[in-house]
Amino acid sequence: MTAPAASALGSPRPSAVPALPEPDLRGHTVVALHPHPDDEAIFTGITLRRLADAGARVVLVMATGGELGGSRLPLRPGETVRQRRLAELEHAAELLGVARLVLLGRRDSGLPGGPDSTHARALAGAEPLALASRLAEIVDDEGAGTLLADDELGVYGHPDHRMAGVVGSIAAELTGADAYLATVDRNGLGPDGHLVHGAARAASVPFGREGDEIALTVAGDARHLAVKRAAILAHASQVDPAELPEQDFAAAYGREWFRRTGPAARPGVLDLL
Repeated sequence: MTAPAASALGSPRPSAVPALPEPDLRGHTVVALHPHPDDEAIFTGITLRRLADAGARVVLVMATGGELGGSRLPLRPGETVRQRRLAELEHAAELLGVARLVLLGRRDSGLPGGPDSTHARALAGAEPLALASRLAEIVDDEGAGTLLADDELGVYGHPDHRMAGVVGSIAAELTGADAYLATVDRNGLGPDGHLVHGAARAASVPFGREGDEIALTVAGDARHLAVKRAAILAHASQVDPAELPEQDFAAAYGREWFRRTGPAARPGVLDLL
């Protein structure tokens, strides 16, 4: 799909963020694993949109339905939080250019140490190799050469993000796919402008990495910022527009960060962005 016009989404003025050229990535497929609906937009929205714009096939794998996130908006009669969040996810995925959305069907594990982490279907309690094997099947079926997942610290230490990091790393080893592990530059976010700040406080965990631990930074221009903001706001049951002021959005969300691990780490598709 073509990215929505920046002016329609209320993005920063194009002159504020210069347009970036796109490589030709036709023929490439990238699989991205995330634990909760909205993570795909918050941590990799620019990257996914830029991959799609460059012609790559983007497959988004969502591990849980984000059932424990609650809803800041009233639900329709008979509607569950899971149903609302998955509907929002479908809209966000469309905005980000996702060609295929796969749901793994695990359950949100809640905050670290909470009772929901012991639920039978909680992602945090999953058998990593079994889940990684499922992810590897998707990677192989798609012929994907690149896999995106959280890093081993889980971006901000949430148990579901940690599990996504473990599962993604194992699946990359099983398939030989290039692994890009999402994180944030804790010193590059500013004092308190990113949603991860509040998430880390709620979970009482640290977040991110130092700059010298990060292998790749992907930036976006006004078009990508517009789509990313719209994709985050598509998760309206979770995110209040007041949390994403337009004047501060580029500074907080205009870059996305990835680590590379293991001896096979080498320049890959994301390095072309």
